[in-house]
Amino acid sequence: MDVRLASLYSGGKDSTYSVYLAERMGHRVTHLLTVIPSGEDSLFFHYPNAWITALQAEAMGKEHLAIESPTGREAELEALGRLLDTVAGKVEGVVVGALASRFQYEAFNRLCRERGLDVLAPLWGKNPLKLLREVVAEGFEVIITGVAAAGLGEEMLGRRITPELIRLIEDVSRRMGVHPGGEGGEFETLVLDSPMFRKRIEVLSSEKVWRGDRGVLYIRRARLRER
Repeated sequence: MDVRLASLYSGGKDSTYSVYLAERMGHRVTHLLTVIPSGEDSLFFHYPNAWITALQAEAMGKEHLAIESPTGREAELEALGRLLDTVAGKVEGVVVGALASRFQYEAFNRLCRERGLDVLAPLWGKNPLKLLREVVAEGFEVIITGVAAAGLGEEMLGRRITPELIRLIEDVSRRMGVHPGGEGGEFETLVLDSPMFRKRIEVLSSEKVWRGDRGVLYIRRARLRER
């Protein structure tokens, strides 16, 4: 069934893989919607490296719509509502990358329903470790850009998600209770390449910032390049 969709897009593994799965179902994802929060304490959206979503959209040949927002529940949802208003009437529904966060999923559903938009959540309820393995097996190149959980140290920043790293995440999850999909903000990711990309993202410069028990890999410069 060919349905035109927009997608909430952070540039991480979940939102990118959700677009991939939606298109494998036969839908057309024409727009990527990104809310760029003003700080790290965002309730709903990825903060580090959100600017790279413009490069990712270009790599996929999709229209990219972004809006900056102060942090906080009401401000972030109001910003997302304005983005949804721009595509209402152009698409029939919205893809979301929610995996297990009912708080996030229900908030996004309400905003979409108010605008007559259906919601497609292809990852909802999936086993997070199985999902990580799928992402790697399908040829996605994904790196860790943020960690905020016991058992995940500075050495994780910038590491590519591989079968070996997934085994490490599984072990930390078992010992420390970390969500293996990073759903609670335990870790954040960035997709540098995927089967949907016409070009891959090359990181030209980056900086690790570590504060006590958490840290972020900030991508300072990046570009698209041929594979």
